[in-house]
Amino acid sequence: MKKMNLNDIKDKDNNKYYFNIPEVVAIVFITLVFGFFIGTFLISTNQKKVTDSNSKELNEFISTYNSITNNYYGKIDKQKLINEAIKGMVSSLGDDYSVYMDNDETDAFNTSVDGSYKGIGAVVSNVDGKNVITEVFDNTPAKSSGLKAGDIFSKINGKDVSSLDLESLTNLIKGKENTSVKITIIRNDKEKTFNVVRGNVDIPTVYSKVFEVNNKKIGYLSLSVFTANSYDQFKNNLNKIEKKKIDSLVIDLRSNPGGHLSEVSKMLSLFLPKTKILYQLESKGVKTPTYSYTKEKRDYKVAVLINGESASASEVMTACFKESYDNAVIVGEKSFGKGTVQNAFTLPDGSCYKFTTQKWLTPKGNWINKKGIMPDYEVSLDDNYKNNPSYENDNQLQKALEVLSK
Repeated sequence: MKKMNLNDIKDKDNNKYYFNIPEVVAIVFITLVFGFFIGTFLISTNQKKVTDSNSKELNEFISTYNSITNNYYGKIDKQKLINEAIKGMVSSLGDDYSVYMDNDETDAFNTSVDGSYKGIGAVVSNVDGKNVITEVFDNTPAKSSGLKAGDIFSKINGKDVSSLDLESLTNLIKGKENTSVKITIIRNDKEKTFNVVRGNVDIPTVYSKVFEVNNKKIGYLSLSVFTANSYDQFKNNLNKIEKKKIDSLVIDLRSNPGGHLSEVSKMLSLFLPKTKILYQLESKGVKTPTYSYTKEKRDYKVAVLINGESASASEVMTACFKESYDNAVIVGEKSFGKGTVQNAFTLPDGSCYKFTTQKWLTPKGNWINKKGIMPDYEVSLDDNYKNNPSYENDNQLQKALEVLSK
């Protein structure tokens, strides 16, 4: 059995699909997943060998398995039998974050938490019954081939796809790295055909900007999720805005459900000296602190934006800034409140299960599970933003900018 270092992520728009793996839609772009897979972050541990203390229970299981496989009158899928037994064991724990995932869910889960996939690097939505490219990622096959947002799909490898649903469309486009797909689109009422070579695509999870308020430059970093490649994106964007001589920084973790704990640790270590605790892990009553581990540190003021869907690893980052960083404020709404850690394991058939193994605690040893983190400045998102999203109408962001610009 192979262990996986996986984490769960939340969708953003159930109308968007990444081209390479349609199953990603079920994990990345459906809001329901937030409740099922919310904010998991996972760490690897060694599985213990079977001991005499549990051999009796295992013998009962083996005896039942042998009895069924040897005597059941019909055909038996042995792997399914084992998987269902594992599924039953995990579900019997009664823990919302301990779950079994079938092959499709595991594949989609892997793609989501890795933050990369094999494809062309574009997002498509169904607009007025037409499959339209709504975003093309930088440094991707789609970008280099000349595909643009607004292009309407007409044919894939010569086959008419104008009336296909999104999942069927992605099934035609997905494929192995370094293989080609011929995509015909309609642009300005004219057909154009592009030969696109599939490649490895990094999903953008970090966005940056600089605001000027009261003659001060305030950096802004938005993190949608902590995938396996989020740290590199975070550091690159941080360096980019720091070159513009920012005076302070907003880190936007709103609706970020969590992700890889290791990525959060690396990000936090950019801000704190080695004497500072980032978080603690507790297993069977034993607490182990994790300290910052880089030579870097920063001391400018930081405002962290959170809401009720900021969970797990997002809360680790928020709590660390709140308790270990000397110059931070928290703005927004109370966070979700998830304070546990899961391990995940793959089965021979490619399915996966994960279960809770530890608690995580704040630097000062607080457990926020089912409590959440209260902001220093509690601000509910205004309806003006919901009706007309813009930086100007984002009253939570504006409050953070106000605090930092004083």
